[in-house]
Amino acid sequence: MQDSSGSSNPPHAQDLSISTFAIPKMDCPSEERMIRLALDGTPGVQGLSFDLSKRQLQVIHEGAAEPIAAKLATLNLGASLQHTEAAAPGVEMIMEDLGAGAGAAQEARTLRVLLGINALMFAIEITVGLFAHSAGLISDSLDNFADASVYGLSLYAVGRSKQLKLRAAHLSGLIQLVLALGVLVEVARRFVLGSEPESLLMIGMASLALIANIGVLMLIARHRKGEVHMKASWIFTANDVLANIGVIIAGILVAWTGSRYPDLIIGALIGLIVLNGARRILALKA
Repeated sequence: MQDSSGSSNPPHAQDLSISTFAIPKMDCPSEERMIRLALDGTPGVQGLSFDLSKRQLQVIHEGAAEPIAAKLATLNLGASLQHTEAAAPGVEMIMEDLGAGAGAAQEARTLRVLLGINALMFAIEITVGLFAHSAGLISDSLDNFADASVYGLSLYAVGRSKQLKLRAAHLSGLIQLVLALGVLVEVARRFVLGSEPESLLMIGMASLALIANIGVLMLIARHRKGEVHMKASWIFTANDVLANIGVIIAGILVAWTGSRYPDLIIGALIGLIVLNGARRILALKA
């Protein structure tokens, strides 16, 4: 586990505690970013350490853990305090190492590439999705937009104030909300009025998106055991691969059965996932 939002002059270990929180719904960069925004500037918080595989957060802090638990509760991620213990000697050195940002420049370059890939794939996939009359492709493009907004926010937030970070997050969440609602309305319209999704275009475009996401996984493979946001990016992109496969399967079913319903079902499912992510981002408070 690594990463930190600690101060440049942390207190001595005897003044610090380490509280461990279980966060069952923390599994992608948007949740990690929401936690950072929620705890940014919280009195007493000196450092954050994430373990996404265990969905666990450790907070190095002064004073009681209850105010931190209250902040986390507002995110509706199911956070619960597991235990609090006194910080061991040497925690100051650990905090300095976590905040040192080793390899930060290289990771920033990788994030810029990921931002570019996801933004490009969003533009291509939503265009092809509209041309192919495929709700599944349009919804899948929102996954690329969500990824791009997370990477963009991560880059924008460096060195910015908490209020600017929050505004950027809300803007990202608002755009995601509008797009997701638009897709769900379009799915409902096509369900009522009918549609004729082009199965070959669905399969071809989703396959291209799958190749792009596999390429992204290869780009961040060397970073996935490094900083927490890179670990989260690995998990987030792996989830996108599953969405791409879902659209490919839906395209095959459309071709096989001649029914539009597989396309509408996968489109609605992905749209709901993006909508829920937007809701969580917009629920953030200063």
